[in-house]
Amino acid sequence: MANIQFKKLSKTYDNVKVIKSVDLEIRSGEFMVFVGPSGCGKSTLLRLISGLEEITSGDMYIDEQRVNNVIPSKRGISMVFQSYALYPHMNVYDNMAFGLKLAKSSKEEIEQAVLNAAKMLQLDELLDRLPKQLSGGQRQRVAIGRAIVRKPKVFLFDEPLSNLDAALRVQTRLEIAKLHHDMKNVTMVYVTHDQVEAMTLADRICVLRDGRIEQVGTPAELYESPASLFVAGFIGSPQMNFINGDIAAQYQCHTLGARPEHIEVVAEEDALWSGTVIHTEDLGSDNHLFVEIGAKQPVVVRCNGKLNTDIGTRVHLAPMASQLHFFDENELPIRQS
Repeated sequence: MANIQFKKLSKTYDNVKVIKSVDLEIRSGEFMVFVGPSGCGKSTLLRLISGLEEITSGDMYIDEQRVNNVIPSKRGISMVFQSYALYPHMNVYDNMAFGLKLAKSSKEEIEQAVLNAAKMLQLDELLDRLPKQLSGGQRQRVAIGRAIVRKPKVFLFDEPLSNLDAALRVQTRLEIAKLHHDMKNVTMVYVTHDQVEAMTLADRICVLRDGRIEQVGTPAELYESPASLFVAGFIGSPQMNFINGDIAAQYQCHTLGARPEHIEVVAEEDALWSGTVIHTEDLGSDNHLFVEIGAKQPVVVRCNGKLNTDIGTRVHLAPMASQLHFFDENELPIRQS
């Protein structure tokens, strides 16, 4: 296992500070996910761990060893890129074996390592194929297999599912989750802009914004107790409703937060808010209603099961009082009921 520590870690490109004095500990055997919008610094942090980028200031430690000046090949790290980065002229076996051949491993060691990884990733029947004969999901599994055979202490994943279609993303996400379960002694760091991936894969999530850490915690902690308005809006799909103005003032806050599943359609006499449905989304298992209640943005309400509600229908709503979030003018939580 390997733990990773950042101490006042910073990275500057051409006088632009991309990573701003970050302190973080990634625990041994943990699956840590970095999330945030484009340009927040998550991929840069991953490249700093790998050694592909030089640290401008601060320190990084792997297993208590300072590695600022340690070359990538000596860090015990394997990296999986979104572009697969496979050799097109090599078959699956040779792609997976290439790093071990460079390391002068024996033929027997290489064969055992490749076959074990192939079995783990269900690539047994594909070892003779070229990358062009594989689907996107299969290519990504080969890239993961190539990383596995090196027996790294740390796995780095840089948006590995972004090139896959929706169905393959779900399938490959399950395979990565299983990989983490099967390789408990390996620390995994995963970069994504997709908060669904983060919520389903992570032991802990690190939310980044403009080169700084907004919050670190388990998926449940971030979902239930966001440390800022930014985190509250970034985690959860559909995202949390934010309501300002007179409605928020009634709750003695600058911004009232209510998740779509925490707003109920009720009888008129039980309603706190009423409004007109301006859009609906039928997702089969549930429905999303977009309701104009007089706030700046329509309120999104998630309803379980089928709901025959036409656009233009007037509906009555009641937020669950115990699930509301309250934020001040600085976008920080005031209290949670």
